[in-house]
Amino acid sequence: MAMEAGPRDREQGRRDVADSASRLSPDGPDEQDVIADEVEVELRPQRRLRIWQLAPIVMLAAVGSLMFAFPLAFGTGDGGAVVAMLGLLISCCAAGWGVMAARRVGHTWPGLPARGSGERPDWRVIALYVGVGAALVALAVWRVARLR
Repeated sequence: MAMEAGPRDREQGRRDVADSASRLSPDGPDEQDVIADEVEVELRPQRRLRIWQLAPIVMLAAVGSLMFAFPLAFGTGDGGAVVAMLGLLISCCAAGWGVMAARRVGHTWPGLPARGSGERPDWRVIALYVGVGAALVALAVWRVARLR
């Protein structure tokens, strides 16, 4: 013999639903209802420069700077200016390679917005970078020209 639910059973079911609804906040369950062992983990690895990317850049920069500095410091013969300019060229190539590698992993120059952020760079920061770069190149060329 099957029993049918009467009016009292229906009201009890409605009260249970109302009690459980009062525990819910507008944006989901209360903090007590959430499992405390959940931890968010970034699935993608962090993008950073690896040793195999840095080693050739550092070696080229060291060789180039030694080639640039040695003739300037010790003033070796007629070929010193050529060796110094070649060292400057190698150092600049290593610096450019390092900047491109750093940009590829997401680093930016200080004062400039992150790549893809949609912000425009400040013209004063760009002017500062261009001015410092031009001054360094002018000093290097002037020093090499004085070797002769």
